[in-house]
Amino acid sequence: MQNIIELTTPFCEDAISQLKVGDVVSITGDIFCGRDAVLPRICKELEAGTWMQRGIDLQGGVIFHTAVSPAGVGPTSSNKLEIEGSFETLSSKGGIKMHLGKGAIKSETVEMLAENKAVFAIIPPVTALLESQTLERECVAWPELGMEALYRIKVKNYQAIIAVAKGKSIYGIE
Repeated sequence: MQNIIELTTPFCEDAISQLKVGDVVSITGDIFCGRDAVLPRICKELEAGTWMQRGIDLQGGVIFHTAVSPAGVGPTSSNKLEIEGSFETLSSKGGIKMHLGKGAIKSETVEMLAENKAVFAIIPPVTALLESQTLERECVAWPELGMEALYRIKVKNYQAIIAVAKGKSIYGIE
């Protein structure tokens, strides 16, 4: 049986550098949730240098590709244009160390994550289980987007599988 690697947010670079494709991780702490409607907005503010005016520190953080609804959270496809297109800015300018979602991503994104010492982890679509491990939720930006706004959730023992690390992909894309 494979060992589960316990991680607490925010992540230090050393913790991320130890991860490899296929590792199973258990994440505890704060996770930011966003998908196609909000991730381009975050990137625009990071690019413009205005993001820190919000008082939201993404450094060492996790961005979960999901919406937050009363029913809970579950991953959306990370290879949607608006989502996968946000990986580089979120990692290089925002300091995000883990992107959490589902589905295969492009080889260029795999390489970019390696350059930024970040990883991509997949999480199965198990909304009911994830809801039981979600301790708190707070809308932190763009409340007008409803469940697609930027949320910060506090979690305990979210389990995921590292799908991309150090330029390698679980999907065989290299």
